[in-house]
Amino acid sequence: MEAYIAVISLLQTLEQPNPQLFHGNTAKTLDSLHATAEYFQKVLENASKSRFDNEKSKSLEEKIRVAASYAEDVLELKISQIIKVSRWTFGILQHLDFLKAVKKMDTTKKQVMEILSHDANQVIELSGDSLIGTLSSSYPILSNQSADDIVHGLDDDLEIIVKRLIGQSRDLDVVTITGMGGIGKTTLARKAYDHHPIRYHFDIFVWVTISQEFRCRNVLLEALHCISKQTDIVNAKDYDKMDDNELADLVQKNLKGPRYFVVVDDIWSTDVWDSIRGIFPNYNNGSRILLTTRENEVAMHAYTCSPHEMKLLSLENGWRLLCYKVFGPKHDHPPELEGIGKEIVEKCQGLPLTISVIAGHLSKVTRTLESWKDVAQTLSEIIASQSDKCLGVLGLSYHHLPSRLKPFFLSMSSFPEDFQVDTRRMIQLWIAEGFIRTSKNGKSLEDVAIDYLEDLISRNLIQARKRRFNGEIKACGIHDLLREFCLIEAEMTKHMHVERTHPTTLPTQKHNACRFSIQALSYSVDDYCKALPPVARSIYLFSHFDQPLEFLSRFNLLRVLAIFNGNVSCQSFPLVITKLFHLRYLQFPFHNHIPDSISELQNLQTLICGRDAKFIGYPLDRSYYLPGKIWMMKNLRYIRMKGLLLLPSPRTERFLTGMPNLEEFSILCSTSCTNEVFSGIPNLKRLIIHLPFEINDNFNRLLDMSRLTKLEAFKFYGSTFSRHPIMRIGFPTSLRRLSLTRCSDFDWVDISSTSMMLPNLEELKLKRCRTFSREWRLSDNDKFNSLKLLLLSGANLKQWEASCNNFPNLKHLVLKGCHTLLEIPADFVDICTLESIELHDCPPRAEDTARNIVQEQEDMGNNFLKVYIIHNNYCNF
Repeated sequence: MEAYIAVISLLQTLEQPNPQLFHGNTAKTLDSLHATAEYFQKVLENASKSRFDNEKSKSLEEKIRVAASYAEDVLELKISQIIKVSRWTFGILQHLDFLKAVKKMDTTKKQVMEILSHDANQVIELSGDSLIGTLSSSYPILSNQSADDIVHGLDDDLEIIVKRLIGQSRDLDVVTITGMGGIGKTTLARKAYDHHPIRYHFDIFVWVTISQEFRCRNVLLEALHCISKQTDIVNAKDYDKMDDNELADLVQKNLKGPRYFVVVDDIWSTDVWDSIRGIFPNYNNGSRILLTTRENEVAMHAYTCSPHEMKLLSLENGWRLLCYKVFGPKHDHPPELEGIGKEIVEKCQGLPLTISVIAGHLSKVTRTLESWKDVAQTLSEIIASQSDKCLGVLGLSYHHLPSRLKPFFLSMSSFPEDFQVDTRRMIQLWIAEGFIRTSKNGKSLEDVAIDYLEDLISRNLIQARKRRFNGEIKACGIHDLLREFCLIEAEMTKHMHVERTHPTTLPTQKHNACRFSIQALSYSVDDYCKALPPVARSIYLFSHFDQPLEFLSRFNLLRVLAIFNGNVSCQSFPLVITKLFHLRYLQFPFHNHIPDSISELQNLQTLICGRDAKFIGYPLDRSYYLPGKIWMMKNLRYIRMKGLLLLPSPRTERFLTGMPNLEEFSILCSTSCTNEVFSGIPNLKRLIIHLPFEINDNFNRLLDMSRLTKLEAFKFYGSTFSRHPIMRIGFPTSLRRLSLTRCSDFDWVDISSTSMMLPNLEELKLKRCRTFSREWRLSDNDKFNSLKLLLLSGANLKQWEASCNNFPNLKHLVLKGCHTLLEIPADFVDICTLESIELHDCPPRAEDTARNIVQEQEDMGNNFLKVYIIHNNYCNF
C-alpha cells in the first residue's frame, strides 16, 4: 500500500508546472520517470484482481516504494538546492543527478515485468505487510462464533426486521442490514432466522455465507444443504456430478411453490450480488431475502429502499452483554465491579465484538476491583494482543479496499484517540500529503477527496461524527477498535510512526517511515525529532512543549507541519519555517503579524495559526497584518487565523497575480474588504468577515461581494458597539449558506428582499440581530424557494406572519432564545418538507404552537416531523 502512495506522490510532484526549472535533457529524463511511475500505478491498482506469492509480493512492493520515494527525494532536494542558492542553473548537472533515480526505477520495472511475464493473465497482488494477510481462511470460523453470540439491545432492531420480512407485499422483497464489522449484523440475522413468527410465516429456510472468498458453487451447495434438511431431494452425493447450472436449476426447482426465506450473510460487492440474485426466483408468494453487508453501496444496490443500519450498543446494553459473558445469564456480579465494569464498556464504544473479546479476558482474571482496573487501563494492549479475534475481523474491511482508498483510512492514525477531525482540514491534509492525483474527469482535488471520504463512510470504516442539514460531512472520527487496527497497519506498512506514550529511551536508529505523529501528552520534541530521518515528509505534534522550532531545519522535504498543542513562544514568525520550501500545510499556535518571508513558501496550500485555530464567535480584540507579498502565493487554498486579518490591496503592493486558488479565508477584517482585495481572490468559496471591535458607530460602508461569484458560505460578525445594517452588504447570488451575527439597524422586510436576491440560499442563520420592528410579515411574493434551514437566535421578534408558500422547501426550523416570540406561524403545518422544529428557551406559547403543528401532521398520517424543546436557561446564543 505504501508503494502506491509513493507512486501517486511522485506522479503529483512530476506533474507540478515548473517549466522554468527543468528543460532539455532534464525534462526528457523526468518524462521517463513519469512513464515508469504510471506503469507502477496501473500494476498496483489492479493488485486486488488476482493472487500472487505473498513473500515475493512484499519484496516487490518494497522495491517499488523505495524506488519511487528515492526518485521524489532527489527531485525535491534538487529544487530546494536551486531555491536556496537563489540562482537558476540548468543543464547537464541536473540531468546527471536524476540518472541514478531513473536507473533505480527502470531496474524495478524490469523486475515487475519479469514476474508478470510468467503468466500474462496474472496481475500481482502487492498486499504489503498486512495484518490480515492470513485471515481469509479463518474468517468463516470467526463468523460462526459471532453468530452464536448473544447481544443484548437488539430487540428494537429485531422488531423492525421482522415487520419488514412478514409484510403484505407478495413480490420477492430484499431486506438489508448494514453496519461496521463486529457490530452484530450476523447475530441480528440469526435472531430473525430463528424467530418464532418467522418460522411460522415461511416454509423453507436457507442460510448462505458469502464472505470475501466468493465461489458461486459453494453458495449453491450451501443452499442445497439447507433445503435437503427440509425436503426430499436428490442425494447429496450426486452434487459432485452436477455443474453449476444444474445445481442452480435444482435450487430453483425446490424453491418453487413454498414461501422461502433466504439469509445471504456477509456479502462484499455488487458484482457478487448480481451473480447470485437470479438463483432465488420471484414466485409472487411473499418470499424474502435478508442480506447483511458492511458496505452501504451493496445494500442500496440490492434494494434501493433504506437499509437497516445497525447502531452501537448503549452503555446499559453493553454492560448487560459484558455481564452475560463474564457472569452468566443471571448477571450475578459483585456490586463493587459495576462502576469499573461500565467504564470498561464505555471504552469499548458500544461495539459488541470488542465487549465480547474483553469479556473473554475478564473471565480469566480474578474478580477483584484491582484486576478490573488493570484491564481498564490496558484495554488497547489487550485488544492488540488478540488480533485474530478482534482486529482481524475489522481488518477484512480494510483488506477489501481498493489501493487508492487505503492511505486515506490509514491517515486516521495521525490523530489521537477520540479526536474529532474537521472535514475540510482533513481534506487539506490529504491533498498536502500527496494522496490525491489530479482527476482526469475535471474534478477538483477537494471533490475527489470528498468522494473518497464518502466511500470510506459507506464502508463503515470512518464515522461521520457531524453532518450539516444537507448531509455534507462536517466532522469525522474513527472507532477506537478500528483506530487500533489502523495504528498497527500504519506501522507495519511504514505508512506512519506514532508515539502514543513517552518512551523511556530515545530511538537509537532512524525510522523507515516518512510520516510521524507524536501524541504523548508531554514529550521532549526537540530530542525526539533529532532521531527522525531528514527525508521526513509529515510531522504531527499533539504534545505540550515550549521549545523553539529550530529542530525543523533538518527537514528540507517537509510537507506537513501540524502543531495542535504546545506553548510555542514566538514573538516573531520563526525564520526556520520559511526555509521549508516544500511545505504545503502549516498549522501552529502563533499569534502575531505574518512577515513578508512567508512568501518563500511557494508551495504552501494551507495556513492555520492560533492555538485552537477556531473562531468562537465573540468580539476579537487583536488585529494581525498579512504581508503584501502573500499575493505572490498562488498555491494557497485555505487561510484561517484566530484574529482579525488585515490584508493590503494587491494593487497597492503591485502584486497583481492574486491568489487564484484560495477557497477559504477567515477571519478577514471588514476594513480590508475592498474591490481590489476581492478581485485578487476570485474563486473564494467560504469567507468569514468581522467588524473590528473598536470601530465607531457611523461605519456604514458598503461591503460589495458581488464579484465573488463562487462564494457558497458567508459569515458576518458585527461588533457589539457598532451598527452595520444588512442593506449595506452586497451578496453574490451563488451563496448557499449565510450567517449574520450582531447585525442591526434593519427591518425584517430587508431579510425578505435579501433572500429574493439569493436564489440558491439553503441555510440562513440570524444571531443576535436587532431590527427596528418586532414584526415579520411576509407577503405572497416573499419566497425563500431554496431555503432548507432557518435559524433565529436571540431575535427580538414578537409577531411572525407567514405561510407555507413562503418556505416551500424548509426542512429544519431552529429558534433559540426568542423570548418575545408569541407563536410559530400555524400555516407551517402545510410545509410538506418540514422534518424538525427545534426550540431552545422559547416562550410556552411558541412551544404550544410547535406541538400543535406536529400533532396536526400526525393526524394527517405524517410521522416524520419531530419537535425538540430544550430549556438551557441561559442567554448565550
